[in-house]
Amino acid sequence: MRVTLASWKSEIFDVVLRFLPDWVQLAVLCLVVAVVLATWAYKLKHKLAHRRAVRAGQPVHAAAQYGQGRGADYLGAYAPQARQDDATT
Repeated sequence: MRVTLASWKSEIFDVVLRFLPDWVQLAVLCLVVAVVLATWAYKLKHKLAHRRAVRAGQPVHAAAQYGQGRGADYLGAYAPQARQDDATT
């Protein structure tokens, strides 16, 4: 019985890399590592900037969580009506 630990995505990636020349394999792997490191650095930079802004007392943009919606979505009948500007000038 064979137990595979890798996902099907990594298996496909591995099979595709096997057909490429060695120098292309190395370049692709380096690009993947570079993308992962760049993403990590980008997230770390924004996390540090957010922390510095909070410590300095600056207003911080708080992004809505997934599925949160806007405040007007929960007001129901009490939500303000959409304005219709008259173009009669």
